[in-house]
Amino acid sequence: MQKNHFLHSFWFMLIGFVSCQKTEPTYVPKPKAYPRMDLPAAAYQLLEPTHPYLFEYSKQAVILRDTFARSEPHWIYIYYPDLKANIQLTYKTVENNPKRLAGFINDAYKLAGKHSERAFSLEEQTIRSKSGRTATVLKLTGNVPTYYQFYTTDSTKNYLRGALYFNVAGKGDSLQPAIDYLRRDIEHLLNTLRWRPSI
Repeated sequence: MQKNHFLHSFWFMLIGFVSCQKTEPTYVPKPKAYPRMDLPAAAYQLLEPTHPYLFEYSKQAVILRDTFARSEPHWIYIYYPDLKANIQLTYKTVENNPKRLAGFINDAYKLAGKHSERAFSLEEQTIRSKSGRTATVLKLTGNVPTYYQFYTTDSTKNYLRGALYFNVAGKGDSLQPAIDYLRRDIEHLLNTLRWRPSI
């Protein structure tokens, strides 16, 4: 009887000892995920022929005049109300002046450089459109106000610069689906861009 009591006590102590042992928690990293965004299928329309350039832009966007005090007549915003985003376009005439064009291009890099302090990286890419034109795209990553900037020119008459901005605060990761969506719209803009005769 005493032997059975001893065995019962031994087993209770052993179970209690084992159950009190701390085990190291196992951490499993969560897969990278973005907030759900219901983005519509891409559909495009032609810009009204009131500027020295023509292109197709998203049917989800509206064209707004740039009302900045120093804006010029053919500066516009492609505004996406649902995404609270803008593609700002600034247009300049080159006037067959290489020095003037070099100044515009230098300004494009200066403007991108203002954001590079907060960017994780700045990647430059030259792309060729379906019509054979080239454009330089500057892609920034990190918590920056603009994620894409670009410029294109025919070298003698026309220069067009664009920049993508969001009007909402957010980290690049949380905006990534919208950034990718708008990047495709920018590529479509560049692929359908053509210069109009002087107006």
